[in-house]
Amino acid sequence: MISRSKLWLGALTLLGSIVAVSGAAVGQSPTSTPAASTADPFPSWAYPWVPDFKATPDDGVPRHVPDSTAAFTITQERDLFFAPDWHPADHPGMPDVVASGRRPDVRACGSCHRVEGTGGPENASLAGLPAGYIIAQMADFKSGARSFSGPARGPVTLMVAIAKAATDAEVQAAAAYFSSLAPKPNIRVVEADTVPKTQIARVFYMIVPDGGTEPLGQRIVEVPDDVQQFEHRDTRSRFTAFVPVGSIASGEALAKGGGPAASAGCVTCHGPDLKGLGPVPGIAGRSPSYIVRQLYDLQHGARAGSTAAPMKPVVEKLSHQDMISLAAYIASLKP
Repeated sequence: MISRSKLWLGALTLLGSIVAVSGAAVGQSPTSTPAASTADPFPSWAYPWVPDFKATPDDGVPRHVPDSTAAFTITQERDLFFAPDWHPADHPGMPDVVASGRRPDVRACGSCHRVEGTGGPENASLAGLPAGYIIAQMADFKSGARSFSGPARGPVTLMVAIAKAATDAEVQAAAAYFSSLAPKPNIRVVEADTVPKTQIARVFYMIVPDGGTEPLGQRIVEVPDDVQQFEHRDTRSRFTAFVPVGSIASGEALAKGGGPAASAGCVTCHGPDLKGLGPVPGIAGRSPSYIVRQLYDLQHGARAGSTAAPMKPVVEKLSHQDMISLAAYIASLKP
């Protein structure tokens, strides 16, 4: 069960100034979750972005996470040229570009995507993606073929800058490392009509302590189970995604080619279990917030390039509800 006391403690003590990772909201008035609206074709709830949160100063006290002997200060955790490695025995040795990046423009991949590529609702999980696919995405970010819809959120603008500055050797090293990792199941999907009230913490949602509940409507609310652990960028962080009642079954039908909106099911290219086929990436168990953003970006041309082309006829007729259903089903699967 999600601990509200832990959620609030994390927000009070670990708010970062990190645009690309998170940095929650101490010192600012809570920013409510955008209300869902079936009349608005843009899923604003999937693109949380409140850039002007104030970070609390580092008190110099080293922080800890469960089942780790490591300790890092908030200043270390906010340094985008440093990837906090809480569980070094869980993964092979990192290349320099993942662990520390290269100043002044190539931030450490493991800083935002975590050292095991687990990512979070604000960005992509990279573990287990085909190396060629990762390399292609970096090329698209660099060329402008891969852009984004909605506000210029920190995670995507930073990715564009990093892609433009990274060398081919750095991209290849990062791709080889992340593709060698096994993705971890870290999302619990819960169907609900009513959910805990949330607020935006820069680029993700957190539950408002003692805030009561609110209708979910036609959206997905994805929150860290423990904000403190998530803000420490612990690769063992877990998340809960609240989705509309009935959306998992609807999404399964769409993924398997059912319904007039889908010209081809996800299983055609991503495999019967959605864990990928050859150069096609696995999507099972991925953040539903991230999935909705990608479906919308693909449908509206913000994602182009060679890897996006096969998706265009698949997504062109998807409704807002279809995207939610697909994301709910995909996230419910074991990666």
